[in-house]
Amino acid sequence: MPNQEKINIVEESTNRFKEASGIYFARYTGMNVEQATEFRSLCRENNVNYTVIKNTLAKIAIKNAGHDSSFDDILEGQIGTATSIDDSLAPARIIKKFNKDNHDIIEVVGLYADGNYYGPDKYKVLANLPTREELIAKFASMLNQPMTQFAGVLNATMTKLAGVLESLKEEKN
Repeated sequence: MPNQEKINIVEESTNRFKEASGIYFARYTGMNVEQATEFRSLCRENNVNYTVIKNTLAKIAIKNAGHDSSFDDILEGQIGTATSIDDSLAPARIIKKFNKDNHDIIEVVGLYADGNYYGPDKYKVLANLPTREELIAKFASMLNQPMTQFAGVLNATMTKLAGVLESLKEEKN
């Protein structure tokens, strides 16, 4: 018989899975308390929710949230979930950054991003994608480049014209 604490955990997790645009399931075997604290802090700084709940409760919450049973096979062992509402790729970037400093201690075993289910191989591809802000900056730079070049051409033309006019003036004097 489920107790109230487990019911609350399932309800909270169900709501988080329903709202999330990105859900990452990661094996954290071998992570010590200091590393776990560091990872949770990194997640909080980037508006990512990282939780560890019993796999049976996670399976119930995933089904209640409307996801199929795609993740039933991977919810074995020590699995934590990183979820994000705003940016589906934020957990991937955080896990990549954390793993870079901690010798790949977190292993992504499956994920859900923007309505699609992926295996662990897709995580690295998604983690390497630029952020929205980086894409906007690149786009603005690309829009600005032709104008900058055009201004440079006009400036060079005006400088040449001024030089020609000055030399004509000197010839007449």
